[in-house]
Amino acid sequence: MENLQYISQGKTPEAHLRNIMKVCEAGGKWVQLRLKNAKPKDQLKIAFLAKRICDRYGTRLIVNDNVMIAKKLDVDGVHLGLKDMCTKEAREFLGDKIIGGTANTLEDCLMHIKNGVDYIGLGPFRFTSTKKQLSPLLGAEGYQSIVKELRQQGHKTPVFAIGGIAEDDFAELSGTGVSGIAVSGILTGKDKEDIKNIISTYHTVFRTESV
Repeated sequence: MENLQYISQGKTPEAHLRNIMKVCEAGGKWVQLRLKNAKPKDQLKIAFLAKRICDRYGTRLIVNDNVMIAKKLDVDGVHLGLKDMCTKEAREFLGDKIIGGTANTLEDCLMHIKNGVDYIGLGPFRFTSTKKQLSPLLGAEGYQSIVKELRQQGHKTPVFAIGGIAEDDFAELSGTGVSGIAVSGILTGKDKEDIKNIISTYHTVFRTESV
């Protein structure tokens, strides 16, 4: 599993697709389609088009929240928030597809691990305007504490930092024990060369094997 995830962003569904295309063209290998306010019919259509783009570039595609779309379009998986379908139920419904779960605390992480998730999106690192009803901020110390406790308990589930991450944060986060990061704003709206450079910087700083 690639350890840098792009969470799609855009003012319109079409903007999401344009941003996904640029990330794929720049070498991004993992995209989460996150359409929060679109109608169900539009979500299915955009997910279908996003899958075509990602398939063209060999990029992994998961969808946010919607297990039905994940199943119907046979995308790679789904990411679920704490208020979405239980990750255990999603596993029963989607089988061996990738399932990620949002977490803010150690308890959240342990719940997801018990439910058999493939990765945990732990955050937020700092304030982000892309998410409403933001959970308490973790900062680098929060990640270090939670990941250390998980590893001491013998849990190996990959933990991804998420929430307001900037390029200047890569080095700090690489020392916390997280397996990778999920980003949105730092890639959205950039041109292909800028995106390519940010992706290259990430891999240089983290120097981690894909998880």
